[in-house]
Amino acid sequence: MLRFWRYFFLLVCIPVAHAQSRIDCNVLRSRILKEPVHYCVLLPSGYDARHMRYPVLYFLHGLGNSEQTLFKSGGWNIIEDLRQQHKITDFLIVAPEGRASFFINSAGGKTRYSDFFLTEFMPYIEGKYSMRRERAARGISGISMGGYGALRFAFAHPELFSSVSAESPALLTENAVQSPGFENQLGRLFGGVFGDPINRAHWKQNDPFTLARLNRARLKSMAIYFNCGQDDDYGFAATSTALHRQLQEEGIKHEFHLYPGNHSAVYFLAHLGEMMEFQSRAFESAK
Repeated sequence: MLRFWRYFFLLVCIPVAHAQSRIDCNVLRSRILKEPVHYCVLLPSGYDARHMRYPVLYFLHGLGNSEQTLFKSGGWNIIEDLRQQHKITDFLIVAPEGRASFFINSAGGKTRYSDFFLTEFMPYIEGKYSMRRERAARGISGISMGGYGALRFAFAHPELFSSVSAESPALLTENAVQSPGFENQLGRLFGGVFGDPINRAHWKQNDPFTLARLNRARLKSMAIYFNCGQDDDYGFAATSTALHRQLQEEGIKHEFHLYPGNHSAVYFLAHLGEMMEFQSRAFESAK
């Protein structure tokens, strides 16, 4: 999964002036995690002058990346172009530092990232910035590890989020976790926060498949989008398809796409605009 972003900063991007928007990066000194957590917020044009409250999209990064990855790439250009072309409305994008946490509480409770995010980070952000605080104006999104995190947060807490989107989400089926040799393959990527060897009970408590099944009635009012490359290096095309089929069987409306491509920054950037347009439509329809 670390290879996911290997070429991220090697992409050739056409320089543009970002006078229309700005990024505010800062640090929250967490009492729960007992360490500083960096974050960045993309503020739309006119944020300081309009005195209005905006919807917010929380954006979770991939393994091996940081809170700045989205904004130090062609991603910022894509978002700015969409706004200038009136393809998306104005909303804040908040990217917290997640390190290798998978954005959950670790097995054994040593790192309580989920607790931090829900009870410390979100209240802090929504108190500091001018944003709407109701469910209808709150979405969550992510890439790879962050795609897993976004789906997990949304499916576990449908009372908090009205929309969720993910690209190449790092999903595992129960059969994959229980398969012989798993620890020597994908298990290395998922170790640590899930236990070493993986604590299967802890994994299941945080499993988007399980959470979607448990909360299926409440997910029917959520806007859900995810995609994956057909040649994903980690087999996430198959697990994304499995989630698509489960949601279909449970009557949960969603949008899912398999596109040509692998687990790479090139794939991510190719479909970032589509994901942002989906979130913009979700904010508009949820008003």
